Amino acid sequence: MPIKVIKNLPAITKLAQENIFVMDTERAESQQIRPLHILLVNLMPTKEVTETQILRALSNSPLQVNLTLLHTASRKSKNTDEAYLDTFYRTFDEVRDQFFDGMIVTGAPVELMPFEEVDYWSELTEIMDWSEEHVYSTLYICWGAQAGLYHHFGINKEVMPKKLFGVYLHDIYNERPVLFRGFDEKFWMPHSRHTTVSQVAIRGNRDLELLAGSAESGAAIVRSLDNKHIFVFGHSEYDRDTLQREYERDISRGDGVEIPENYYPNDDPKQKPVVRWRSVSTLLFTNWLNYYVYQETPYILEQIQKMKFERDKNQGAYI
Repeated sequence: MPIKVIKNLPAITKLAQENIFVMDTERAESQQIRPLHILLVNLMPTKEVTETQILRALSNSPLQVNLTLLHTASRKSKNTDEAYLDTFYRTFDEVRDQFFDGMIVTGAPVELMPFEEVDYWSELTEIMDWSEEHVYSTLYICWGAQAGLYHHFGINKEVMPKKLFGVYLHDIYNERPVLFRGFDEKFWMPHSRHTTVSQVAIRGNRDLELLAGSAESGAAIVRSLDNKHIFVFGHSEYDRDTLQREYERDISRGDGVEIPENYYPNDDPKQKPVVRWRSVSTLLFTNWLNYYVYQETPYILEQIQKMKFERDKNQGAYI
């Protein structure tokens, strides 16, 4: 949460230069407080595992969050019991008339397929279009990030020579965005994917900013300049053993996958994996939740539609 101090205190300017958020009393007293409404579009087959990871990442904030779980109705789940979905999940038709402060779109194991051949692509694009007037800010993860970047900005994914698999060190290209408050100058994050997106295409789009990446991982974190879309191509939410379970699964299939990089001590799968990304996960999700959602979303959620109209009218005037 922000530090609250008297307006115009000289320390505010100094702390702002250090990327520390300080709220003056005037702004604090004008704020109205209510729970945040977040929609989780869970595209993973093992939904319970993914929802637990996301909930853990969101839980390190003092903000109260009301989470709604959504699954795609156009694809029947093979790994999650129908009764479980009926009990805990909603379909798009059940939420299309609602408004949300934030939305999270997960990855999905369909990255080698063209987007248009994914059986729920039409439904997903409808959700992403709907979010423009019903959601204040959206966080996209891995394949979800590639899908969002393709749909909203026309940048397609590219197949890599070999699977990017392991935990990688990333550079921050711009420390100014509040998404990186509390981050070290370099940070670790897991990746597990066969595809990437062009950094040249991202840098060439006037509505996007490449925030972080590396020579090995390529683009890692991208934002739209209006902060409505945050794209994360890695998996900071992963558990300690997630890459290990994927590695064992691929080995059992005979996929010939290599040992995940920078994961096991001495690259020995018999040793306990080293977690290097837990603090990054906490900061990434809480910074998004606080600065890109809580501090900006309207108290009356229905006003998101009006804000979308004003953005369209002043297109290009991003802050």
